[in-house]
Amino acid sequence: MSTGVMIMTVTLLVLLFLKLPVFVAILGASAVYFVLTPGINPAVFAQQAITGAESVTLLAIPFFVCAGVLMNYTGVTKRIMDFCAVLTGRMYGGLSQVNILLSTLMGGLSGSALADAAMEAKMLVPEMEKKGIGRAFSTVVTAASSMITPLIPPGIGLILYGCIANVSIGKLFVAGFGPGVLLCATMMFMVSRISKKRGYLPLRTEKMHPSMFWKSFRPAVLPLCLPIIIIGGVRLGVFTATEAGSVAIVYAAILGIVYRELGFKEIAQGLKETLQTTSSIMLIVAAASTFSWILTKEMIPQRFTEWMIQMINNKWIFLVAVDIFLIFVGMFVEGNASMIVLVPLFAPAAAAYGIDPIHFAMVFIFANAIGAFTPPMGTLMFVACGVTKCPTRDFIKEAAPFYALLFGCLLILTFVPLFSTGLVNLVY
Repeated sequence: MSTGVMIMTVTLLVLLFLKLPVFVAILGASAVYFVLTPGINPAVFAQQAITGAESVTLLAIPFFVCAGVLMNYTGVTKRIMDFCAVLTGRMYGGLSQVNILLSTLMGGLSGSALADAAMEAKMLVPEMEKKGIGRAFSTVVTAASSMITPLIPPGIGLILYGCIANVSIGKLFVAGFGPGVLLCATMMFMVSRISKKRGYLPLRTEKMHPSMFWKSFRPAVLPLCLPIIIIGGVRLGVFTATEAGSVAIVYAAILGIVYRELGFKEIAQGLKETLQTTSSIMLIVAAASTFSWILTKEMIPQRFTEWMIQMINNKWIFLVAVDIFLIFVGMFVEGNASMIVLVPLFAPAAAAYGIDPIHFAMVFIFANAIGAFTPPMGTLMFVACGVTKCPTRDFIKEAAPFYALLFGCLLILTFVPLFSTGLVNLVY
């Protein structure tokens, strides 16, 4: 490893420790490399940053972000939440169960774990507190359930991973359902057991009548069709995964017109939020593109792969080591940034071990999400606590059983590839 790379790495760690924005830390560290390394045209620095953000595939990010924002302004979230309340009405935990199921169903609409956590913290946590559910527990459920969002299509993490590792985004969309449903089911079961012990009662005691189901299902059926339209369209070749984002925007706009809740004010506000969210993501993408170019030039991915194969001769041990490392990194670094930097390192090593790229992608994304939920710097934890005003100390105390559940689910995904690849093999 050259002196420039070593100093660049130290600079990156120092800037992150100083809590500078992630894109500033990455660009600053990359600039140090270009200054210290002779024989490299400084124009390459700007060229790589611009080129990295110009990928056509990345157009899916602003498209799906915009679709998710418009869905929130057209009453879609409220209609799906009412449907979830009917489905989970007799389960212990009441609105806690609604929270989890809503994250699962809305994952295909919002696409962002942080956006999902912020939205549900505003909408559901105050209502959960009115029902007698503790603020810390409500906040933990909200943050933990939002981890389902990156796995359910069209999660932004799936799009980024596909672009970086050159893996079919359509297949990643299909693969996400297995881990997403696994996490949803296990989390609902655990919340039910905890709620029963604490006396968090169901929303209702009577059985769900067919009329009750259909009354809540009819308003929610059109929004729930969006993931089916996306997966079906991509699989049948009607449109690409990138084009699916524009289809989602049109669909969201049509729903807004049908529900008569989308006016010029909502459109303007939605476009503003889309611009802010997309800009923050693309700045990280542009910065990390330069960083990845440096890694490739120094042949670090190849050397890293050779070193890993020499040190670890078993693919399962390799996967567990990746899990632990990603959780640790996720505690300090924003998920999209760490993905852009680390996927070029780990994906070739996983391929060398003969690990299915779809299986490795699901393990990588989920382990990354767990890190965002984990102290001391987990972004999901801070977003949820920031909205609900819950002390982080109380959050960590309530989150203990959730950490055990998440690690257990991660091990299942790691050692049982069928959860990630089964549906993909069936559909493709």
